Amino acid sequence: MAIDIRTGESRLARRITDWLEPKNWIIAVTLMVGWHTAEWTGAAWGAVGALFAAVIPIAFIKYGIKKGYWGDRHVGAKPARLVVMAVILLSVATGIALMAAAGAPRTMVALIVTMLVTLATLALITFTWKISVHQAVSAGACAMLVQTYGAWMTLGFLLVVVVGWSRVELRDHTRNQVIAGTILGAFVAAAIFHLAR
Repeated sequence: MAIDIRTGESRLARRITDWLEPKNWIIAVTLMVGWHTAEWTGAAWGAVGALFAAVIPIAFIKYGIKKGYWGDRHVGAKPARLVVMAVILLSVATGIALMAAAGAPRTMVALIVTMLVTLATLALITFTWKISVHQAVSAGACAMLVQTYGAWMTLGFLLVVVVGWSRVELRDHTRNQVIAGTILGAFVAAAIFHLAR
């Protein structure tokens, strides 16, 4: 396994963590559920959801990195994570309100509501423990895709396992934090998305 000499970490694990970060899962699931819901119109609503749930949050995170408030886009320190989560919660709530007011399909609003509930749960846990957001988002995305496209989408959970390996390999999370994030993300997302749509 190739190791980065400067950081001493696995290059493969770092690539997986970066490529399969929450933002990318959120963009993928909003567009895929949108397409299934109403093809191009649904995908457009998915893009709106992704704007508030992924694009605005990552812009805020990049601003924080530029200002030196946190070290990287994964925001490891608890105080910084809580600030970022609060801003993301506000952004997602704003997106839900605008989508509902503009007449977005119920399924698309349900999708973004599910993200809000999942993130709020993660934020509460983060006050006392560093649960894996990577895992919760990736597992939650897969759970919603299974409900949307069918059982064959459970194959996506293979990627969730790979993401979990990368988080432990990089020592960003313990195995328990990864397992908890996976379980919470999958079950909360599956339950809320099912009820809300």
